[in-house]
Amino acid sequence: MENPDPMAGEPFGCASRADGSIVINYHGAPVTVLRGRAAERFNARMAGADAGAAQQLMARATGNFKRGNERDASRRG
Repeated sequence: MENPDPMAGEPFGCASRADGSIVINYHGAPVTVLRGRAAERFNARMAGADAGAAQQLMARATGNFKRGNERDASRRG
């Protein structure tokens, strides 16, 4: 059985604020706010990212979402 892609529906979104901070949303609800150097690094990484890569970057920035390798590691024993 093939696992569906959790990023297919593009659940993440982000918005920049006037103060330079970035709000990352998950299904429209704010999950985290990046400020200062973290916001600058995030903007630099997002600059050349396509839609799929942008979703992965936002998921990683939140720190609360699996990266997809947990199940594979448990199978290896």
